[in-house]
Amino acid sequence: MKKSQPLEKLGTGPTENQEQPKELPENDHRTLGQRLDLFSFHDISPGAPFWHPKGMLIFRELEKFARKINDQNGYQEISTPILVKKELFEKSGHWEYYKENIFWFQNPRDENEVLALKSMNCPESSFIYNSAIRSYKDFPLRLAEIGRLHRNELSGTLGGLLRVRQITMDDAHIFVRQDQAVEEIRSVLKTINDFYSSFGFKPKYVLATKPEKALGTKTDWDLAEQTLKDALEKSGLLYKIAEKEGAFYGPKIEVHIDDSQNRDWQLGTAQLDTLMLPKRLKLSYIDEDGSKQTPWVIHRAVFGSFERFIAILLEHFNGALPFWLSPIQVAILPINDKVTGYCSEIAAKLSKADIRFWLDDRNESIGKKIREAEMQKIPYLLVVGDREAAGNVVSIRERGKGDTGQKPLEKFLEMVYTEKIP
Repeated sequence: MKKSQPLEKLGTGPTENQEQPKELPENDHRTLGQRLDLFSFHDISPGAPFWHPKGMLIFRELEKFARKINDQNGYQEISTPILVKKELFEKSGHWEYYKENIFWFQNPRDENEVLALKSMNCPESSFIYNSAIRSYKDFPLRLAEIGRLHRNELSGTLGGLLRVRQITMDDAHIFVRQDQAVEEIRSVLKTINDFYSSFGFKPKYVLATKPEKALGTKTDWDLAEQTLKDALEKSGLLYKIAEKEGAFYGPKIEVHIDDSQNRDWQLGTAQLDTLMLPKRLKLSYIDEDGSKQTPWVIHRAVFGSFERFIAILLEHFNGALPFWLSPIQVAILPINDKVTGYCSEIAAKLSKADIRFWLDDRNESIGKKIREAEMQKIPYLLVVGDREAAGNVVSIRERGKGDTGQKPLEKFLEMVYTEKIP
């Protein structure tokens, strides 16, 4: 963000058709989202956020991070259609076990066709898998998809970004031989642990077992559950059991974190599927001896939905996001018009360094500029007056610390470089 609307216009309150939150705490993500001009909700689309430019910057940075994780771990990115025929969900079992959560309609141009918005990415990934003959040498095959999903949540359960109908998932499906499953799940758990540790969270692990309504036999489930237990124990991770809380097609490891207010949140998952994709959607591969075998599938999400994770981050940090996620990372605050040229030089160098900045060249007092920039939770404020321009330096105010002295701009850039990239 180079320059945008004046700061006093940011977060000015709900419009006529915007959902009006009532009596929300100051650190509620809906309050923060409005005050920081990140997103809004409108009754024309219940349970779906409208992302404003600054909110999309957060969203995009998380996408970059998710793709960086995938690239480093050998994932290939795919994209699948958002609208499919209901027959796909009948084959997968979702129509029987999950239909109430699926948005669907009859095609007005074809009375024999019923279409559905996808509520999960997994069934469609099978079509990409089945588009080629697979060999035992192809595994593990890691397919990632940042997919937009829709789920028909009850209107009474909707709550800001924490419970929505439109969801964006950092999803992946890993196709493995049975003998590879434990080590691949361990790799997933390490990725998840590293991700949450980078934010200062301490992840907790829960093994969710066979629900009342489920595919397969007890033998199928016992094997899958034991595989997840082996991965957890070989990784040295403590875990709890959540009886009957697994998905209808397989057990899962849930990842929980406690936020700054000691509230428990379930986010990422690692699910082991030996039944739904492998058998119902007829996946196969050619083994070393030439025989036809059925792979297993690990369903993996590191931080779950973008929406819920952003809500939790906003509340955990009270809007003061880490530098790399902050929509505006640096504010340039000139004291007078005489330093306009020097401030433009600073702006050019920040832009070249790929740092998102705000040049506040309004005709306001420096005190007001500082107060309003601090209210926007901007990590660094560069105050520039005649002395700074003459000395080719900037006076730095750091979020939460106040005035930290003067530095040449190059030294400041070196200082924040390590904060730029997670």
